[in-house]
Amino acid sequence: MVRYFFEDTDFKFKPRALNNLWLKTVAQSEVRHLGAVNIIFCSDNYILDVNRRFLYHDYFTDVITFDYCEGKTLSGDIFISVDSVRENAITYGAASFDEELSRVIVHGLLHLIGYDDHTDEQQRIMRSKENYYLELRTHLQ
Repeated sequence: MVRYFFEDTDFKFKPRALNNLWLKTVAQSEVRHLGAVNIIFCSDNYILDVNRRFLYHDYFTDVITFDYCEGKTLSGDIFISVDSVRENAITYGAASFDEELSRVIVHGLLHLIGYDDHTDEQQRIMRSKENYYLELRTHLQ
């Protein structure tokens, strides 16, 4: 089950049913089950505070994932800075804010699945998976 929360932002996320179906499909494609996943939309300042308090990093980021998975069941918290996503959509030339937001959401889920992005090769694999699942999402609409 995916639950949505909003911290320090006026942002509203409307396509919840489609997003839930999409994330469930992604999980199944990776031979996983979708458990308790919380997506927390927030501001840059909020995610910076999370980054400082829990990861001891003093910088802004677009997404932070806390993994509570057990076995093949995906569970965790995915914090998403709406401010950073909006800025990154422009910086990286995304087709739209919604596309960049979907990329960040699936990026967080891919971390729960076990993908990482510390090395160039891991980043290449992560980007390939993101692109694949973004394309898959268009077929669910």
